[in-house]
Amino acid sequence: METVLMDNVWVIIGTFLVLLMLGGFILLEAGSTRMKNAGHIAGKTIFTAGIGSLVFWAVGYGFIYGDGNWFIGLSNFFYGDTSFSEEGLSPAVDFMFQMMFALIALTIAFGGFAERAKLSAYVVFAVLFSAIVYPVVAHWIWGGGWLADHGKQDFAGSTVVHLTGAMAALAATIILKPRIGKYNKNGSTNNLAGHNQVYTALAVLLLWVGWFGFNGASTFGVSEAFFGYVILNTQLAAAAGALAAMFTVWAITGKADVPTTLNGALAGLVAITASCGFVEPWAAVVIGAIGGIIVYGSMRFFDRARIDDPIFALSVHGTVGVWGTISTGFFATESLSIGADWGLPGLFYGGGLEQLMVQILGVVASGAYAFIASFIILKVMDKVMGGLRVTEEEEIIGLDLSEHGSYGYPENISPLNEQQAK
Repeated sequence: METVLMDNVWVIIGTFLVLLMLGGFILLEAGSTRMKNAGHIAGKTIFTAGIGSLVFWAVGYGFIYGDGNWFIGLSNFFYGDTSFSEEGLSPAVDFMFQMMFALIALTIAFGGFAERAKLSAYVVFAVLFSAIVYPVVAHWIWGGGWLADHGKQDFAGSTVVHLTGAMAALAATIILKPRIGKYNKNGSTNNLAGHNQVYTALAVLLLWVGWFGFNGASTFGVSEAFFGYVILNTQLAAAAGALAAMFTVWAITGKADVPTTLNGALAGLVAITASCGFVEPWAAVVIGAIGGIIVYGSMRFFDRARIDDPIFALSVHGTVGVWGTISTGFFATESLSIGADWGLPGLFYGGGLEQLMVQILGVVASGAYAFIASFIILKVMDKVMGGLRVTEEEEIIGLDLSEHGSYGYPENISPLNEQQAK
């Protein structure tokens, strides 16, 4: 009974840590965008977390973990299980922990909306993404769906959370089109730099700490203190990702670019999320370092492709989420993967190509579903709502004033902007 209690305490602590990651995302998105949108970004994170929580309670959890079929769960709607088992987690604790992952995926998805979407677009998409996009992918992999039957490995969500959110962000970015002034007619790019690198650095630190709950509490207990091993791998990958990204951009441009270094740390965290419970520490370093290198190349690729991604969600969570998922197909050890009854060893541990192919299948299927479903939802919303993007005048003024009537930094408001806001 004492062990069961400790299991529940550890997972609820992990729940708190993951929820606090939303604070990291507030600072990351606000700091990575311009001052005139800071209050809007902070506020929409809070109210969309409220929407996501209620939708997850009503239908999301049931679609993921309810009794159903290979595609989706079909029970446990409007969740209300108050029982307590002497073995395993309390249902309420497990429910709360799973809810946090849905909120993080939603927050990632909204990276593709930044600085140009109407407030109403956030409201409607928060409901639909939380109901029919995220739960389907989560059911396939974590809820007993068809990818789980194939042994798909995703310890804490490189695919389920990060890739799903990033594919929704890609759909939004394509439909909303670039921000005003981002690209010139001659094909050149303007750097619409974020207004506060101190915010973004603090954000990364908060997310880094929160990730110990994100990955560590995904052990769902304290047995043999395996969570410590998972956290060790998480730390090593993040460190390797930050350094690899910094040295890569330094070598190429001659400058140790701060945003790239910060995104490298996040890339290391995203990369290790799928494999943190399946690989040895040396492999965690390699996985994180490759993630840090990949994220820099991906950031440059999307910029050259004229896909405007203000907070680099597509690169950090999407491209690196793919690498993190596939990496288990190379590095998963026999003792950790089979010991957890979750898939097969990777290629480098004598498992052949089978697990690698399963990982690739999972990436393609999950990414395609998340993108296509989100694109269709957003296209329909665009038609029904008369557009998802604010007017040119509203975008130039900033969403703080045009959508909320108040400025995130009130002391900097000008009489002209105040008059325009009215």
